[in-house]
Amino acid sequence: MLNKNHILFGLLFLISYTMWFCSPEGEDNTANKFLNLNDSVEFVGMQMCRSCHNNVYDTYIHTGMGQSFGKADPLKSAASFDEHSVVYDKTLDFYYKPFFKDSVMYVLEFRLNGNDTTHKRLEKIDYIIGSGHHTNSHMINRNGYLYQAPITYYTQDQKWDLAPGYESGNNQRFDRTIMSECLTCHNHTPTPASGSENKYHKIPLGIECEKCHGAGGLHVKEKLLGNHVDTSKFIDYSIINPKHLSIDLQMDLCQRCHLQGVAVLNSGKTFYDFKPGMKLSEVMNVFLPRFSDSDKRFIMASQADRLQMSDCFKISGKLSCINCHNPHHDVHSTSKNNYNNSCQNCHKSNTTFSKLEKCSASEMKRNEEQNNCVGCHMPRSGSIDIPHVNITDHFISKNNIKKEPGDSLGKEKIEEIAGFLGLQSLLKKKVSDIEMAKGYLALWDKFIGTNSILDSAKMYLDRSTVSPEEKIEPLVHYYFNKQEFARILSIALPAKQIKDSWTAYRIGEAAYKIKNLDKALIYYNRAVYIKPFNLDFQEKLGTTYAQNNKLLEAEKVFNFVLTEDKMRKKSLSNLGLIMAQKGKITAALKLYNNALKIDPDYKNALLNKISLLIQSGKKAEAKKSIKQLILKHPHYKTVLEQKGIL
Repeated sequence: MLNKNHILFGLLFLISYTMWFCSPEGEDNTANKFLNLNDSVEFVGMQMCRSCHNNVYDTYIHTGMGQSFGKADPLKSAASFDEHSVVYDKTLDFYYKPFFKDSVMYVLEFRLNGNDTTHKRLEKIDYIIGSGHHTNSHMINRNGYLYQAPITYYTQDQKWDLAPGYESGNNQRFDRTIMSECLTCHNHTPTPASGSENKYHKIPLGIECEKCHGAGGLHVKEKLLGNHVDTSKFIDYSIINPKHLSIDLQMDLCQRCHLQGVAVLNSGKTFYDFKPGMKLSEVMNVFLPRFSDSDKRFIMASQADRLQMSDCFKISGKLSCINCHNPHHDVHSTSKNNYNNSCQNCHKSNTTFSKLEKCSASEMKRNEEQNNCVGCHMPRSGSIDIPHVNITDHFISKNNIKKEPGDSLGKEKIEEIAGFLGLQSLLKKKVSDIEMAKGYLALWDKFIGTNSILDSAKMYLDRSTVSPEEKIEPLVHYYFNKQEFARILSIALPAKQIKDSWTAYRIGEAAYKIKNLDKALIYYNRAVYIKPFNLDFQEKLGTTYAQNNKLLEAEKVFNFVLTEDKMRKKSLSNLGLIMAQKGKITAALKLYNNALKIDPDYKNALLNKISLLIQSGKKAEAKKSIKQLILKHPHYKTVLEQKGIL
């Protein structure tokens, strides 16, 4: 039997529970009141959301986010496929032809010598990334490992071209890894393989509702129990509605993906750790290099930064992305008046912005532009990182003028250091010296590989007062980029104490560079222990085993790599060398040929094949490979002449 104390406790709990879920709009709506932020709350998937919110689903699924990622089929593709759909990389001398066959998409890489086709490589495309508003890029799934294909369809210009960043000899062909930083923005949360950079157990198809609203398990449970909330009067704290977050947290939610820059994760964090309602700075910091003309140059995914540079944002204190954008509706189906009304909601009489109520443009000019505020103050322009694309510049300025379409900024390069002003943190007002050092090191890795950037990193490292243990990772990173390998070994911790795979790898590389193979093996093994599915680490380990005459260990590593991904040319070539050393000539030649089918210019496979053919007395067969080697690597002509091969 319940006593009075139990009854009283139960009533108090019920009252507090009801108040928790139904707090009035006027109360302080801090994010920690939203109960679905708890890690125990499960995700339910977009189709569960659709069962109650079908009208929202029907519009959202046509937005850029709703169409951000999908299987490569004719319905998903925005591209044209005709006789003009061929891309030529003149630097590497490869052609690319995309096509569908039986609703399956492929990209054919080939090379021509006159009318003869001298190379063919066919890759099946598994996913299309991008809504088609600007681009369609293409991804390959090889046993769970995701890679980007070398060509992109640029919708606005209706043309195929090399993928962004693949120009001017930087074509990575089918080997650019799709890492979590990229995939967690362009898609809903994938399930990564533990210890991998680009292997995934589960890959969703597009950004779903819970990306912005948080896990829906509690919300669904409450509705099934009949606990409904009149959201016209109260806030339902079982699920996040971004409009009830503070402006800062609204911006953090949007700029998780619309603030591309130099992202540096906080210690122990991953790109999977951010949730709606959190401060983004709890997970990472994002830096941007600032230039003397930063007000004119910008990258494509920089909408949040550009908006926050604007006086409208700085002065109002109440402006965020959702003032103008309804995330459930496609921007292309939203009228200009919708955006202009957002401007006029602030710029009206008897407000802080009343002096800006009347446009300074002439009546003739305004009529010509149909009173389109956004068209003049947020003109469309090219970005500096994506070719063939025009986007709305979210820097709202009275000094902006309407620009003609075209890649007006595409020719500017980040590497123009003359106007470089420094690195700015976009999420934190107070940034520690160690964080600034990590930011400059990441900037060197990703964008600007100059000594001045490393000098700045070292300055902040020297100024930092963190413990030696906390400083060891960025110090190793710094000396690695400076190629001061002996210095790395002088400060290296014992391998078992290292928790970061890249730090272990860099120490291993330092030892390898100064030919201390035994020590290199220790640290490579540590890197592989932490990230066993990083196939680059595995191949370096296998190569070092082979050079240290530990052929059984090397063979085991290369076989593991090829089990994971059969298209690894380095493992094929190195395994071929081991087979040759065992006297298995036929097996060795098959492995070399397989490597050369993947990359006909691969130097190691060409050299190994030539050497084996000559040793086998097959000089006539070696001539074709010798010709290819000299064509792509001309300096080897002198080497071969000195050895009497030519």
